[in-house]
Amino acid sequence: MISESLQEKLDTLPKRPGCYLFKDRDQKVIYIGKAKALRNRVRSYFQDSRVEGAKLIRLKSRISDFEIIITDTEMEALILEMNLVKEYKPRYNINLKDDKSFPYIRVTTERFPRVFPTRRLVKDGSRYFGPYTDVRAMRTLLKSVKRIFPVRSCNYDLTEEVVSSKKVKLCLDYHIKKCDGPCEGLISEAEYSEMVEQVVDFINGKNNKVVRELTGKMETLAANTNYEGAAHVRDQIKFIESFQYKQKVVTDELKDRDILATAIEDNDACGVVFKVRDGKILGRQHYYLAGVEDESPARVVESFLKQFYLKVDFIPEELFVPAELEEQVEIESWLSERKGMRVRLVRPQRGQKLKLVEMATKNATLLLDELKLQKLKAKSAVHHNVQALQRDLRLKLPPNRIECFDISNIQGTDPVASMVTFVNGKPRKSDYRKFKIRSKATPDDFAMMAEAIRRRYSGSLAEAMPMPDLLLVDGGKGQLSSAVAVLHELDLLAALPVAALAKRLDEVFVPGSPDAQNIPRTSSGLKLLQQLRDEAHRFAITFHRSLRQKRTIQSELDSVPGIGPARRKALLTYFGSVKNIREAVVDEIGSVQGIAPDVARRVWEHFHIIHPRG
Repeated sequence: MISESLQEKLDTLPKRPGCYLFKDRDQKVIYIGKAKALRNRVRSYFQDSRVEGAKLIRLKSRISDFEIIITDTEMEALILEMNLVKEYKPRYNINLKDDKSFPYIRVTTERFPRVFPTRRLVKDGSRYFGPYTDVRAMRTLLKSVKRIFPVRSCNYDLTEEVVSSKKVKLCLDYHIKKCDGPCEGLISEAEYSEMVEQVVDFINGKNNKVVRELTGKMETLAANTNYEGAAHVRDQIKFIESFQYKQKVVTDELKDRDILATAIEDNDACGVVFKVRDGKILGRQHYYLAGVEDESPARVVESFLKQFYLKVDFIPEELFVPAELEEQVEIESWLSERKGMRVRLVRPQRGQKLKLVEMATKNATLLLDELKLQKLKAKSAVHHNVQALQRDLRLKLPPNRIECFDISNIQGTDPVASMVTFVNGKPRKSDYRKFKIRSKATPDDFAMMAEAIRRRYSGSLAEAMPMPDLLLVDGGKGQLSSAVAVLHELDLLAALPVAALAKRLDEVFVPGSPDAQNIPRTSSGLKLLQQLRDEAHRFAITFHRSLRQKRTIQSELDSVPGIGPARRKALLTYFGSVKNIREAVVDEIGSVQGIAPDVARRVWEHFHIIHPRG
């Protein structure tokens, strides 16, 4: 059912382009979309005729409110949608996974710019290239830049005043011809800027353009009889051509293209971009995407494309894509506007171009398989503290699942037991259990421990839950003996390792050994046992306190004649606590539904005459 306030907003939606932001009951943005006509698109989510998948059903069940932002054109809505998705990263949108760990190449905006790798983006006008998912390829590229172009590597702020005063002295890079000495004004700002632009072209794979420019410079230097300078430029050209030779030629057309492809499995996807510059493969970038469940391949490609090109500096004139895109016209217009010239999205149908897309798709599939394998390994990998505990207790198998028991009571009253479960060194709270101890005759912790363990490993719990790899009891030899006796009784002692952790000295005891185990205080295995013991203690204390508080409240009111469960509940619901009932006057107590005047008088007398508190 749609709420009245939500229906009112749906009825007043405009038929204008824009973006819509769906929110949950906590006002958190969970989905962002764009539309040519907001009224039609947003209302369609709440119509029974809409075709639904599992993802859409979950989204609709969580929509509590929405917000719209109107734009003048659909392309403005497209750009706004991409920026909003990047900012909010809503749960039900297709999202590129965080790439903050990948490095960039930064070209600073200084008077004499520097070129270096960085993982931190500073919004000061600097140009960034990347991010590079292949760090080795980025380092090779930077090494080539340093070898070809004498870009400064010092960190000095080379203002006009600093250069003219020659406060900064020439360093070793100048003497080994790795720098042209801008610190002492040995190269003009214009010449240095020209070289930096060549560096940018080289990073972007525009090697032929750089070679043409350097060839013209070499010829000019030779014509002016500067043969040493011409020879230096000639060496630069040779190195660039050698660098080009190592790159794979994939097409005879000297065009700049990006080849995009995606692979999808379950809720994960991988997007790949091959950069082709002047007919050669310059490199490959890949990203993983989440939230792709129930999305079509074309929709995944579209989302990947928009998020990828939102932050790149160089956009080629052609993009090869593996599917027809619903928003192709709007995306082409947006990319063309960013580049300053026409950009085309092409879906190759045959020949060499189709083979390029197929190659990119194979790479995306392999990378996605690699991600799945990594997830599988991480899931099955044994945590280091579990391995340490296996070593410390000399267990045959790693104790991946550990269950720990603790007892809590005050002189035998309200006795409870807790059981906490750790899987691979981490708490699994869904497998925590608590027990009200039934054998309350005497405050016997050993008997209580035995009862809790017996109830866990026999009956319905034994069938419903898997057996642990290690049973831990909070206490010393006495508690351990109780656990061992129960396991022997249930014929589980041979199959289930058991240990006890004493409170006072954190000593660990195991069956068959009268002395504590010799475990180093710094062992991560011992720390895991301490963490289990502390968590079991906390869980037991919390349960014990709740029972004691409940018993106290019930005993206070149950001793009043005429107060049964229904009237007790009514009073506590109305006043919130026994303390508030105690402070109320007779008329206030009598105003509670179901409380007659004579009963109200008895409640007041109970607290103020029979059991007064000073």
